[in-house]
Amino acid sequence: MNIVTQLQQQRKLLALALPMIFSNITTPLLGLVDTAVIGHLEHAYYLGGIAVGSMVVSIMFWLTGFLRMSTTGVVSQALGENNPPLAWSYVFHSLGLALTISLIMLLTQSPLSNLAFGLIGASEQVTTFAQVYFDIRIFSTPAVLANLVILGYLVASRQIKWLVYQLLCINIINIVLDIIFVVYFEWGVAGAASASVIADYCGLVLVIAVVYPALKSQNIGQLVHFNYAILQRLFRLNRDIFVRSLALQLCLAFITATGAGFGDVYVAANAILLNLFMLASYGLDGFAYAAESLVGFAKGQRDRHKLHQTVCQSAGWCAVVGLSFAIALWLWGSTWIGWLTDIAGVRDLAVQYLPWLIAVSCVAWLSFIMDGVYVGLTLSHVMRNSMLVACAVFFSLWYVAADWHNDGLWLAFCGFMLARGLTLTGHYMLSYRQAKL
Repeated sequence: MNIVTQLQQQRKLLALALPMIFSNITTPLLGLVDTAVIGHLEHAYYLGGIAVGSMVVSIMFWLTGFLRMSTTGVVSQALGENNPPLAWSYVFHSLGLALTISLIMLLTQSPLSNLAFGLIGASEQVTTFAQVYFDIRIFSTPAVLANLVILGYLVASRQIKWLVYQLLCINIINIVLDIIFVVYFEWGVAGAASASVIADYCGLVLVIAVVYPALKSQNIGQLVHFNYAILQRLFRLNRDIFVRSLALQLCLAFITATGAGFGDVYVAANAILLNLFMLASYGLDGFAYAAESLVGFAKGQRDRHKLHQTVCQSAGWCAVVGLSFAIALWLWGSTWIGWLTDIAGVRDLAVQYLPWLIAVSCVAWLSFIMDGVYVGLTLSHVMRNSMLVACAVFFSLWYVAADWHNDGLWLAFCGFMLARGLTLTGHYMLSYRQAKL
């Protein structure tokens, strides 16, 4: 491709990625507001209750993220084929799956919460208020899951700006209602949960209004008609991505649980380092989202050269973000840690393990971008297998280096991120050379 075409592709990539990066960076705002509002109540267990309750709900919603990823992949390919009716048919079938899963989660909310809170083992007061939060927040499920599907369509159709607008809408409504319900109505934890539920449904209404004009031109009756082949493909994609997400969550939970065995100071230090890593993930995810849409579109067009160019350009930008963050950690990491905690023991331990976070940042960018590429390619079984291999690497390294204690844990995490990226990259390069993509 000539230089003009390459520059145009670069602009498309940045036009998709930059709004997503901005959107991701604003995500922690809501958690800070919830913490600030509830944190001013008279007892600490209110804050503990909302922290535990929101964590359980967040994990449940995060595990259903396959709805967005699978929708993005199949819709972007259908749009690349210039087949909007097929794209919308995928959206409607995904919505059917989302509502079915929502119903199951609502019907089983009691055993789900009992299992989750039993495993966490918080104090009785914290668990009581966590249950209050959970019992209200769970009614966001239909809105959250339906929203994942529609967001998948918006990413695939490159309407990224609406993701930013929606997030701003949800956050503003949530912040305002938080203050009204908790401060003025004195509803406490129930007020914070109610504010989130209302904000989630408002966000869903916004994106429905956005996509309705495009939907109106389609034959609704034909779109909602049950298609076994479409449902079978979605089920296969969702199953594989769910297994992949569950395996990822298992490794992250193991890091937290094992760190807890080393002592409270280690838990706190590891949490600070992982929170710093989240800053890098905001930028990396932005380019991964862009890759999902552009790779899927190129595959739908059966344009191998455009597909490969998108992969290379996305990987290049992700490498810049990951390595730049590693350099920033090397230069200012100690200062950032000092901003996050003034507890000397925690601060000193976090600084001691900072080189491991720098190492993770140097290798993790590859796994982020290749995840986005494989969502666009809808090769979910490869993503699943790659994650299982990475998990095997993680636990193997931990078994070998367990005597290193926290150093061994960070070595295993570094190997885990590297294995994810290398397995997907190796599969991609082999498949591309064999003209299988």
